[in-house]
Amino acid sequence: MDNENNDKEQRRGFPVEITEDIAEGVYANFALVGHSQTEFLLDFAKTIPGQQKAKIKSRVIMSPIQAKRLLRALQDNIAKYEQDFGEINIQPIAPRGNGNDNGSIPPSFMGFNGTGEA
Repeated sequence: MDNENNDKEQRRGFPVEITEDIAEGVYANFALVGHSQTEFLLDFAKTIPGQQKAKIKSRVIMSPIQAKRLLRALQDNIAKYEQDFGEINIQPIAPRGNGNDNGSIPPSFMGFNGTGEA
């Protein structure tokens, strides 16, 4: 695995260091995205069926340029993933109270001069 990380560092053109606690990662099954004129805000959360609140596990704030670079990197990686493993099918999210309520939290985001959810 160290060789794989070293290869990735060389491709980026600069070394990247990651501590063990950060390398462990944080699981998120819900994301909120907002923006202002000068920055993008990405909140990553974990929802649990039957609970009324999602707990935000991580927040990333980035410039619009970096946000667009992230978008391109995600698009590229998703295309490669789908080429290897098939299309990712996204199920529509049913509104609460329609009889199909499984207790999960509907996506929503308030404030930060922009809304979006993933």
